[in-house]
This record gives sequence, C-alpha cells and structure tokens, in this order.
Amino acid sequence: MISSRYIKLLSAVAISFFIVGCGGPKPLYVYGDYSDSYYAYKKDMSPESMLELQKVIEEAIEEVGDSRSGRVAPGMYANLGYIYLKSGKAKEAVESFNKEKSIYPESAHFMNRIIKKVELAQGDEK
Repeated sequence: MISSRYIKLLSAVAISFFIVGCGGPKPLYVYGDYSDSYYAYKKDMSPESMLELQKVIEEAIEEVGDSRSGRVAPGMYANLGYIYLKSGKAKEAVESFNKEKSIYPESAHFMNRIIKKVELAQGDEK
C-alpha cells in the first residue's frame, strides 16, 4: 500500500515540474512584432509602415529586460537610426547608431562610417 507521505511527495514533485515547465526559458532577444513589421515596411515602403516599424522597435527596446541577454537584437538600433534619418531626425539617428556601436562593438567600423556621412551631410545643410 502507498503511504500518504509518498503521495504528497509525488504531488509536490509533479506540481514543481508543471510550474517550471510552463515558465520556459527567456528568449535571448526580444523582437516583439519586428519581423512582421519589417516585412510590411519592405513590402509597402510607406510612411505609415515606417512609423509602425519604428514603434515596434522602440517597444522592443523598452521590453529588453524580458530577454536573457538584456539587450536588443543586433541591428535593431541601427535600423531605428535609419528610420530616424529618413524622418529627418539626424541627431536621434546618430544616437541610435552610437548605441548600436556600444552594444555590438563589431559593428563599430560600419556605424562610424554611417555617422561620418550623416555628420558631413548635416554640415552641408548648415
């Protein structure tokens, strides 16, 4: 005959596995609806789809704490910077490019080239 102590122990173990199994691991990066929004932007290339993509990237940046790495996926700050640049917000664009560079040092060479071009273009407009 099975003792009540043994049944309680098995129940506790089963409940523990259920709780742990439902939580699952955190994703490495938080993307939100980035893939769908990026696809919609590339398909349509309208100002509305660009604004939607900007909103999705900014939301993913806000939710970065929900990821294991504690940072956004590579290229997201660069993409956001590009959106800012297309919207005429050069200062915000450079800030995003610098943020990409600081989080992912391997992008520094490319980001520095883009930043230099933006700064040169801004110098021409002044």
